[in-house]
Amino acid sequence: MTTWLRDETPHDIFRFLREGDEGRHQTARVTADGAAWLASAAGGREAALTRWEARPTSPAALPCGTVFDVVNVDPVFGRRMLDRLWEEGPGSGPVAVHRGRMMLFTAPGTAQRLPALLDWEEWGEAVPRPLCHGVGDAVTVPPLVPSDASGPRWLVAPDTRSPWLPGPEVVLWACVRAVRAASAADVRVSIFPPADPGANVYDVSRRR
Repeated sequence: MTTWLRDETPHDIFRFLREGDEGRHQTARVTADGAAWLASAAGGREAALTRWEARPTSPAALPCGTVFDVVNVDPVFGRRMLDRLWEEGPGSGPVAVHRGRMMLFTAPGTAQRLPALLDWEEWGEAVPRPLCHGVGDAVTVPPLVPSDASGPRWLVAPDTRSPWLPGPEVVLWACVRAVRAASAADVRVSIFPPADPGANVYDVSRRR
C-alpha cells in the first residue's frame, strides 16, 4: 500500500502510536491497530495515506460504504444516543465530533437503511434528521495524533483492526431510546390536577 503501513519504516507512525499505547487512557486516542483499520478504508488512495503519514496531526478524508458508514447527528441528541448505547445497549463503534456535529461510525449499509427505518417508526418524526454517509460519500476523520482541540477529534477512537460497528437497527433503537428519555425528562409528575385558569380563586387564609 504505502510506507504508512510498513512496520520497518524508520519514522513509522504505527511505532509512534504503539509507544503511546502503554499506560495511557485510550478512549479518545487512536491505537496502532485502530490506525490500520482507518487505513483500510482508504483502499488505493496512496496519496492521501502518504500525506497522513507525513502529517499525523492533520485530519484526513476517507471514503464511506466499504469499511464503515457514518451517521452524522446533532451533538446534543448524539450524546443522548451514546448514553443509551453505553448504559442500556451494546456500546458503540468509533465516534468523532467535527464542525459541531457528532459522527457515529456504523456498519456498511446503515446509511441506506436507517432513513427508511426512521420513516416507519412512530417516534421517527421526533428524531433530529441525521445525515447518513454511505457509498459515494467521504468524511473528514480526526488526525491520528491529537493536535488542535478546535478541529475534529475522537470521542471514542478506533482501537482494533476489526471494531464492532452498530447496524441500522441498533442505531434506530438508540434514536428511539434517546427520544423517550428526553420526553420522560420533560414530564412533571404531580398529585394535584392542573389548575383551571378560569376558576375563581379565594384567599383561604382569611376564612373563618
